[in-house]
Amino acid sequence: MEIPNQLTMEQEFKLRVFKEQVKNLNQNQAQECLIELFRQMMVKDNLYKHLLKNI
Repeated sequence: MEIPNQLTMEQEFKLRVFKEQVKNLNQNQAQECLIELFRQMMVKDNLYKHLLKNI
């Protein structure tokens, strides 16, 4: 099973929008954003693990 490593056009668009929003953040806001993104990644990992465990 091949795992796609490319973004869809919709994801590319969302990335560009996010990039523009990030450009306007000060250092503290950027740090808070990174911390929240990392937290969300960990939650996503936990969800995947839970789903795979129940297969």
